[in-house]
Amino acid sequence: MRRASITGLYYITHIDNLASMAKIGILSHQRIIDERIPFTPIYDKEIVSNRRLIKTSEGKSLWEYANVFFQPRNPMLYRVVVEKSVNEVAVIGVIPTILNRPDIFITNGNAAHSKSEIMPAQRGKKKLSQIIKATDKEWWAQEDGSKREIMAECLVPNSIPSIFIHAIYVANQTTADRVRKILKGLDIPIIPEPRFFFQSQLRSTITPKLSLVEGDLFFSRMQTLTVSVNVVGVMGKGLASRAKYQFPAVYVAYQDMCRNGKLRMGKPVVYTMESSLDQQLADEPSTLQNGQLETKFLLFPTKNDWREQASLTGIEQGLQWLQMNYVKEGIESLAVPALGCGLGRLDWGVVGPLMCRYLSAINIPIQLYLPAERKVPDELLSRDYLLGRTS
Repeated sequence: MRRASITGLYYITHIDNLASMAKIGILSHQRIIDERIPFTPIYDKEIVSNRRLIKTSEGKSLWEYANVFFQPRNPMLYRVVVEKSVNEVAVIGVIPTILNRPDIFITNGNAAHSKSEIMPAQRGKKKLSQIIKATDKEWWAQEDGSKREIMAECLVPNSIPSIFIHAIYVANQTTADRVRKILKGLDIPIIPEPRFFFQSQLRSTITPKLSLVEGDLFFSRMQTLTVSVNVVGVMGKGLASRAKYQFPAVYVAYQDMCRNGKLRMGKPVVYTMESSLDQQLADEPSTLQNGQLETKFLLFPTKNDWREQASLTGIEQGLQWLQMNYVKEGIESLAVPALGCGLGRLDWGVVGPLMCRYLSAINIPIQLYLPAERKVPDELLSRDYLLGRTS
């Protein structure tokens, strides 16, 4: 059993509830109703109501348990972030010693899902290593069951006392300052953790439309996501490998494009998914509010063969194509990596100015994701440097 690998359990809530929780703990839904405790919901009423019908082996409804997740970055939080302002949401960190209680239940997925098992403490603890492995993921999908599994829960009868709260995570420093005022000096660490909330970190603003960011491109809210590829049909490493497994339909389309010669250096191809990224990632997507209806992928060739170094000439030709065709291709917003700067072995000091020169001339919101392999010095991120201007 990998108990030592569990650093915390997590509860997702509206920040308006934090003051009450810091004093009386995290309560079950049923107790909140019975005691008429003021509470600001963050989730769809119908989804919450469905949990009332599901019972543990003790005959108690899920409403009678305070539920915490093993992984905070999950489909529920993604849905909440899409539907609410990220500044309204907090993740409460719970000390994992709550798992020592004999009256808890542990699930191997979303407790409300028919395929999830709701196990008493003793049996659930024997499967903790499997549960932790299933929840220790950067992304999930419906097809392989990971979307259900990553939402594994610990169910605690009645309430989780406030002494088990060890931290509160929020999306940014502004929200952290707001929460500190709400808690009025209570001794609980308030930690800005943008990654929990699928947020990219802004490093520099180049134009009103173009920004440089760090983070996970495949959680960008941009309509079109860029994947750098070769033209021989191999998605072996980096973002391309991630796309291969997270978006198998994109991979199949990419191989077809390579076989029929449609994809070649200097001529990226746009592929439109049958469902949007929001619909794939959010819990209960059929009732999702404010979600994007469409996600496109821009398959951008940076080299002919996967073994080669990326071609700066080929990248520039692709950027020229993008500048001329983005309107015709229906690209309304764009997330793009630092092309060729990872496995392509090109230098940001050369690629950055080239990309910014073309991207700054495109009249849509664009997030340019900086290389993940190494930190780019601040002097190479300035507007003047990247646009070739002097003060």
